[in-house]
Amino acid sequence: MRRSEIHAAESVECLNRALNRLKDIWEEIGIPEDQRLQRTDVVRKHIKGLLDMMIAEEDSLRKRLMSSIESCRKELDVLCTELQLSPFEEDEGRTMLQLEKDIRSRLEVIMKQKSQRVKELKRLSKQDRELCDIMCSVPFCIDMDMVPSLEQLDSYRSYLNDLTKEKDRRHGEFVGIKRRIIVCMEELDQLPDTSFERDVVCEDEEAFCLSGDNITALRLLLGQLEDRKTENELVCNSYRSKIQELWERLQVLQEEREGMSDHMVHSFLQLEAECRRLDELKMKNMKNVIEAIRAEVALFWERCFYSLAQRRAFTPYYDVDFTVELLNLHEAELLSLKKHYEDHRELFEGVTRWQDSWTLFLQLEKKVTDPSRFNNRGGNLLKEEKQRADLQKSLPKLEKSLKTQVDLWEEEQYREFLVNGQRFLHYVQEQWELLWLEKERGKNERVRFLKASMLLMCLPLRTPSCVGRTLRTVERNKENISHLNGPALSGVLRNPAQSPASHRNISVNSVASTYSEFSVISNPIS
Repeated sequence: MRRSEIHAAESVECLNRALNRLKDIWEEIGIPEDQRLQRTDVVRKHIKGLLDMMIAEEDSLRKRLMSSIESCRKELDVLCTELQLSPFEEDEGRTMLQLEKDIRSRLEVIMKQKSQRVKELKRLSKQDRELCDIMCSVPFCIDMDMVPSLEQLDSYRSYLNDLTKEKDRRHGEFVGIKRRIIVCMEELDQLPDTSFERDVVCEDEEAFCLSGDNITALRLLLGQLEDRKTENELVCNSYRSKIQELWERLQVLQEEREGMSDHMVHSFLQLEAECRRLDELKMKNMKNVIEAIRAEVALFWERCFYSLAQRRAFTPYYDVDFTVELLNLHEAELLSLKKHYEDHRELFEGVTRWQDSWTLFLQLEKKVTDPSRFNNRGGNLLKEEKQRADLQKSLPKLEKSLKTQVDLWEEEQYREFLVNGQRFLHYVQEQWELLWLEKERGKNERVRFLKASMLLMCLPLRTPSCVGRTLRTVERNKENISHLNGPALSGVLRNPAQSPASHRNISVNSVASTYSEFSVISNPIS
């Protein structure tokens, strides 16, 4: 039996005891029956009224619980739908109080979730608006009147994180570009003209709109400024070159040049003004300037290997009427020569290297026939021989490379490549042939001289007069004899009284064999 049932039985027993006690009291007092009935009826009504009141209160509680349960159910269903949650499932066997408590607890939890989601949505929306204001972007597509799902909130946060990273990247790019723009404007002596330029340079960095269009416009502005800076630097370099050139032509004093040196770095206006001043000075010193330009023209004629006919073709070079027109013609010719030289610098420098190497090679070849070279001190002979051998190898390689360049040059220019009026390749071949002929001539002369010397030394020395004539003959030929290379012959000349019989076995071939290094040089260019 439940405790509540026991309490109810005790209440009934207590009520019965109370009625019996009233009955005993009424009998003892002697209250008549009709009054007893009245008093009993009053007690019944009083108890019934009290019980009815209690019943009514408890029934009202039951109804409130039922109403609360129904209301919570409806609200819970709405929240579950809004938050996209599964419906609340009631446990069977629950009393009304338990059910109401469970539903209300669940409702409180879901309402808290809703409040958190709405609060997070507002926070994200505020961040979104701030980023949109900075980047001029479109807000995230989400219904602010509905409770967002957890997936929607995650997507929103991810979108804003990416947008924040992009904002930071654009801000970093903006700061870097801004600094470069300021540097360019300072070097160009330029102030911000447009409202966009003022926004970039003058306004606070955090206030600049980091839209895609603005970043593109920033890059375009920087590119334009850098292009102008490059053009300005090219013009400045042109001015500097012109100033240096005019300084040399006009023989400007070093003190005056040093006074201008501070402005030779960046000052465009100062360079332009100096060029104008020097141009005016140039006009006043026309003759000196033209003569200075002629010296440069002659220098580049040499560098470009112009023939006499090519040089004479520029007739203004020989004009003595020093006018502005003549100056312009000379400047145009010099400019053309410089361009021609720069366009084919590699070829011209290669020809110059060949000429220098060839000159050195001829000098070393000449030393081969010099008897004094054997008086070697400090290893010079070995160095010269090594140098000559290296040149014998390097010259043909250089000539082969130059032949390729010359062929290409002639194909592009539609004319022959001349060195001092002669085709370069023919000139090279001619130089080798001249060297070969010179060596052959030298060998033939030495052979004839050796034959004559051997015949002279083999003559009998019968009388002093003969000895005198012989000595005079040797004296007349001493210049040629000094070039002989061999200890045997030099010994005979040092001691003419020595018996010639001991030297009669010396043949021409044995003496000539000491000149074996004079080999025939074949032409290296086919």
